Amino acid sequence: MRVTIDQDKCCGAGSCVLSAPEVFDQREEDGIVLLLDAEPPAALHEAVHEAAAICPAAAITVEQTEQAERV
Repeated sequence: MRVTIDQDKCCGAGSCVLSAPEVFDQREEDGIVLLLDAEPPAALHEAVHEAAAICPAAAITVEQTEQAERV
């Protein structure tokens, strides 16, 4: 998974931080989203998808990446 944010779209609602605080934070001066982890571990994927889904400004994009793991 790769996460990207569009700070220009962000309205500072903070719902992403509530859903996935390990991945998102907010700037103190204006509440705009900050991305802490662009490639979060699998344990956080559900929370990141939720954050993207509930973002009122649609400022979060989630892309599935191919895993290059071979067993």
